[in-house]
Amino acid sequence: MRHKLRPFLFVLQFAAAGLAAAFLISLAWPGLGAHLRDGLRGNSSAAVSEPAPPEEPHAVSGNGPASYADAVAHAAPAVVNIYADKTVTERQIQIFPDPLLGGVAGPALKRREQSLGSGVIFTPDGYVLTNNHVITGADDIQVMLHDGRVAHAKVIGTDPDTDLAVLKIDAGTLPTIQVDPEAPRVGDVVLAIGNPFGIGQTVTMGIVSALQRQLSLSPYEDFIQTDAAINSGNSGGALVNAEGQLVGINTAMLDRDVGAQGIGFAIPVRTAKRVLDQIVEQGHVVRGWLGVEVGNVIVSADSGLPAAARGATVLDVYPGGPAAQAGLQPGDILLKLGSQPVTDPFDFRAREANMKPGSKVEVFGLRAGMPFHTEAVLTQRPNFRQASANG
Repeated sequence: MRHKLRPFLFVLQFAAAGLAAAFLISLAWPGLGAHLRDGLRGNSSAAVSEPAPPEEPHAVSGNGPASYADAVAHAAPAVVNIYADKTVTERQIQIFPDPLLGGVAGPALKRREQSLGSGVIFTPDGYVLTNNHVITGADDIQVMLHDGRVAHAKVIGTDPDTDLAVLKIDAGTLPTIQVDPEAPRVGDVVLAIGNPFGIGQTVTMGIVSALQRQLSLSPYEDFIQTDAAINSGNSGGALVNAEGQLVGINTAMLDRDVGAQGIGFAIPVRTAKRVLDQIVEQGHVVRGWLGVEVGNVIVSADSGLPAAARGATVLDVYPGGPAAQAGLQPGDILLKLGSQPVTDPFDFRAREANMKPGSKVEVFGLRAGMPFHTEAVLTQRPNFRQASANG
């Protein structure tokens, strides 16, 4: 009986030894089984392929440039210093010792006053854009170029509603600024170039802090807010991007007396360019006008309007104007001009201004909570500031 079992025990010992060896090999080389199966499926004489290299990580945007000197070199030659002189007449009051006699006006005294600012050259033949408040009332305007030359400037036209003015200088072929074709984004690096306090051309750096800011300084506002330092004398200068392309015209800053720091404002270049082109071509800016004063929509408990209601409320209607002829009334809420909704009073004024005088526009709104619709023919916006100054 033992002789009969001996071959079976011999085979069983070898099987156990084989299983133990296979277990140890699988621990030392886990992928051997799959490798052998793949080899059996393919050509056994084929060379073993190397494992694929690991995937490269996604590209990460690099850091910003270590210097903005190239951007400044592109833009700075087209930024000028502006010195506007005007004559101011004052009368001294003579006070008598006896208070019953009061005082009388003395002789008129004249003195020279100079305002400082900056400007940007837009065309090789010398059209310069600056802020209107820099040159208002000036008798003589001198422009200092980047190369040190000084040229006399002539006022071609002004637009107080956007605080912009166009000057013309004759100084041969001049360097010009390159305009950014894209609108800036919040967070973009920007450089302010100008003549702060008359010390000479200066560059400051910051970012775009916000867009579409309104300060109620003028009827048409769409300011770029930046923390690049803007000081007195920077007005009219260039706000450029990291490539030296113009994105705005520096125009205002919040007063440090209220504790503000790093809050400056620039007019978007698309607005500035539109004003420049119209003044050069026509001598003034052409804007459509409906003939109403508008304000924010006030939501009350009995207004029936949602809390997030948009639009513009008619505060006043100019007699004889397009709105009066179309039947608009104070208290009307304007919801749409044409096919586009009105978001707020600033949006209404911008859209109104961009329409051509003589064009017909459909007006949709609410009156006492009820929808209404009318049509109006826009006219040219009157120059209220000039009329007020003349009056």
